[in-house]
Amino acid sequence: MMTELRPLILTLKLDQPTFDHFDQLRQQYFPPARNVLSAHVTLFHKLPPEQEAEIYQVLQSQCAQTPRLPLRLPTVRFLGQGVAIEVECPELVHLRQQLAGIWSPHLSRQDQQGYRPHITIQNKTTRDDARQLYEQLRHTWQPFTGVAEGLLLWRYLDGPWELLHEVIFGGDAEA
Repeated sequence: MMTELRPLILTLKLDQPTFDHFDQLRQQYFPPARNVLSAHVTLFHKLPPEQEAEIYQVLQSQCAQTPRLPLRLPTVRFLGQGVAIEVECPELVHLRQQLAGIWSPHLSRQDQQGYRPHITIQNKTTRDDARQLYEQLRHTWQPFTGVAEGLLLWRYLDGPWELLHEVIFGGDAEA
């Protein structure tokens, strides 16, 4: 019963090679005691659990009209206490804006802010450790491309997440 009251999280479904690559980086650099998740690109951090059925319907409708999305992962970003890989995809930003418009009355303060998609590969570490990894990766980073295949709706479980729905995009990716 308690899990029904826990917030919902919406992430991007990455193609398998992209997911594998960035999950390996996350496993390598994220502090092990705090790494309870796989690599992900979050669209929304806290959607209302009581709206799950309506959220799922919106996702089905939006995803049916959305082709697979080409992703560029051009560089690293310093987060202060971690490091992320930037994700460039204007179509993703547009899709998120559409969803934010639909769900605006229900969005948390964090989800109302500007959206800068990324994959966090290190977080909750010291500023010095994060700066060291950032500098290391900044000098060796090779841009990466991938594909977003759909959206994943999760339930937050005080650390780990439970996958509730996987909704695949309806069209083909454009290179």
